[in-house]
Amino acid sequence: MTNEQYYDFIQPYQNANAIMRMKLEVLNHNLYLKSSEPIHHIQERVKEKKSIEEKLERMNYSDSVQNAKDHLLDVAGIRVICYFVDDIHNLVNALKRHVELIVIREKDYITNPKPNGYRSFHMIVGVPVYYLDTMEYFPVEIQFRTMAMDFWASMEHRICYKKQPEHREELAAAFQQYAKVLENIEEQFEAYNETGRLGDVNEPEIPWWQMLAQEAEREMQTTESEYLEIEERRM
Repeated sequence: MTNEQYYDFIQPYQNANAIMRMKLEVLNHNLYLKSSEPIHHIQERVKEKKSIEEKLERMNYSDSVQNAKDHLLDVAGIRVICYFVDDIHNLVNALKRHVELIVIREKDYITNPKPNGYRSFHMIVGVPVYYLDTMEYFPVEIQFRTMAMDFWASMEHRICYKKQPEHREELAAAFQQYAKVLENIEEQFEAYNETGRLGDVNEPEIPWWQMLAQEAEREMQTTESEYLEIEERRM
């Protein structure tokens, strides 16, 4: 993959990231009306050329643009840092109500943490990117964390990957304990969450344009039925 190919390749992923970030910012302002906001801050990134090539190599694929498009779902990524665990569930459910988005995959590492203590909620969402005469979905990986989860993950990455291998087991055990301590603190802070968890999402709401189409179809059927009744009376 040349540099020129890389920059052309990532353009729609940057667009998908921008669209997804805008949706999250709108939810941040409107989800709880005027009471509070669920998001502390948002980070975003697009995979660098070297990272794409290395990941494709680990997957035993050549570093072509087509392979990157076909096999990588994390080229575009957003990290959403929230105040409370309930904020994460509320945002995830709100995103699932967006009928134009496609949920490709989700993993709940909050309910089921990784063995090393890592906690987060991951989802990959297909985001529609529109062109002059077509539309195409591009995946965006979204990681939802509380501030405590993000603190743990950042420190674990900074410390555990900087130490010598002989200290890894000791550090791993320590960070498992730190994860439990932070989780306990987080649960205590939940008592101050004035919003709590909103209702879970059911089936997506019917979009307005579909409702109009259904109403128009009903009116046409009614008109046709009335016309047939009039014709029967004439006969």
